Amino acid sequence: MKFYRKDRAGERGSATTKLVICLVVIGLVAHAAFNYIPVAYSAESVKSDMATAVLQGLALPGKLSPTDNVKTRIEQSALRNALPTDVVIDVKQKGNALTARVVYDQPINILPFGIFRYNYHFDHTATPAGFLVDQAPKAGQTAKKPA
Repeated sequence: MKFYRKDRAGERGSATTKLVICLVVIGLVAHAAFNYIPVAYSAESVKSDMATAVLQGLALPGKLSPTDNVKTRIEQSALRNALPTDVVIDVKQKGNALTARVVYDQPINILPFGIFRYNYHFDHTATPAGFLVDQAPKAGQTAKKPA
């Protein structure tokens, strides 16, 4: 039997280089996720707290001011979720409906050493939904009367 050996220089070596490149890419993705996920989780927690505060603000008994109560609850949520200090909280009441709006920007270091910084913009308006809110008929529809 004859074995022919061809010299394939392009197939030799560079495994260490490929491993290092792969580990660097995995490290960068892990760093970005480590910095981004807590900020996104806080934003979703604030959205949930806003919806709860607006809905409970409609159900307040007595002479308590629903706008002040909702604003206080959202401010407590902002402190609990470590939002930036320049957060804008706006609570308005129109008739029976309350709306709460929260706006803030939070910088996130995506790449290490401040090479790339992402500006996470949060702008959410919470309006109540459910059985506490009278559903007004849309244009062209008539209101249903109970039987």
